[in-house]
Amino acid sequence: MTILVSSNNNQRKYWLLAGRIALGIIFLVAAYAKVKPQAGMPWSAGAIKTSLLMFAMQVDSYQLLSSGAVAFVAQTLPFVELILGIWLITGIFVRGSTLITSLLLGGFFAVMVRTYALALEINCGCFGPGEHLGVKTLMRDGALLSLSIAMTVLAFMRKRASRPLPEAQPALEAR
Repeated sequence: MTILVSSNNNQRKYWLLAGRIALGIIFLVAAYAKVKPQAGMPWSAGAIKTSLLMFAMQVDSYQLLSSGAVAFVAQTLPFVELILGIWLITGIFVRGSTLITSLLLGGFFAVMVRTYALALEINCGCFGPGEHLGVKTLMRDGALLSLSIAMTVLAFMRKRASRPLPEAQPALEAR
């Protein structure tokens, strides 16, 4: 029995590691795509600012946020994705990073479904400019959300599985 539990814990640990690394890489790529300079532009603060302005236009196309909120999201989201990507890959703050990732992907997915249902013809902005929001994008992001939720569940199960089980307590006798 101990061998089976140990084997399941090892499998869970490896699946969690593989899923975390996959999600981490995806988040790093997404962050990079949002801040990278456009073709022919050198890496500079001005080029990154231009990329963030283009990303802000994509965020604004969802027609959900005020202009101040659009600017805030466009300037912070790539760096949040970068930090989450690093946390997921390195295993820092595993439970929190998987939970935050699931909440973030859940929010992205909900906004994308809403936008698709309203038949807005926009670029999703997920991996930089030029990616049309459509069924393929929804399926991809739904799969990423599912993976993230599975990683969150595994992260929380891993912590619970490592705690020793309490000993059975005898029932108190009635007086």
